[in-house]
Formats: sequence, C-alpha cells, structure tokens
Amino acid sequence: MKLVLDTDVVVAAMRSPRGASAEILRAARQGRVTLLASMPLALEYEDVCSRHEHRLAAGFSAEEAEIFVTAVVALAEPVFTYFLWRPQLRDAGDEMVLEAAINGGADALVTFNIRDFQPASAHLGVTTLLPREAVRRI
Repeated sequence: MKLVLDTDVVVAAMRSPRGASAEILRAARQGRVTLLASMPLALEYEDVCSRHEHRLAAGFSAEEAEIFVTAVVALAEPVFTYFLWRPQLRDAGDEMVLEAAINGGADALVTFNIRDFQPASAHLGVTTLLPREAVRRI
C-alpha cells in the first residue's frame, strides 16, 4: 500500500509515539507500507516539525526533531511532480500533498483534515483516510 502523509500526520507521530500516526511510520519501517513524498512535502515536514511548539510537545531538542524528520523522509520513496493540479483545494498549502498523491500513484492520502481534501481528492481518484483508518487497512 502506497501512502502520502499530510504534515499533520507526521507531526502527530512525532508528538504521540503510541498513536495511529506513529503506527503508520512503524509499518513503513517494517516494509508493510510504502510512504511517498515530494521534495516540497519533505521540506514542509522539516519546517513544521522543527517548530518550537511541536518539539516541546514531543520532548525533542532541535537535533532530535531533525533526526526524526530525516528518518521519515528516508523512509519515503521520492515523488517527482510532473503535473501540477492546482488549484483543487481551499487551502493552497494542501495542494502539494494532493499533488504528491496523484503523481506518486498513492493508494491513499492520510490526513486529519479529510474535509478540506474532499471532494477534490475523490474527483481525482485519491482516497483520503484518517490515520486510524489507514492502520486498519495496513
């Protein structure tokens, strides 16, 4: 199963190592699922995970947050964006996530923000799942 993780899922995994989001990362590390990420999405992961409030909530130093993001990105297969599908979503910041899913041939886009991705993602053939739903499918 190929998955693209929205940034909120990566942050949730960092902040809560026992939650469904972290379970998705463990499944990727074990080879039970393939993560996909484009360069813009990987940079977004790095930017958001390095923010003080997320590091504080996770109990991470700046260096530990960098190691975490580097490990997440290393797990992901690179997605090259050959086609831009913008604008499709209300939040322009979410467009890179949807584009990574489409260009990477993802089976699903995993997010806590289902409402903002639908119906555009469904129209483009991308399934959106909450982390707990993705874990059940894995």
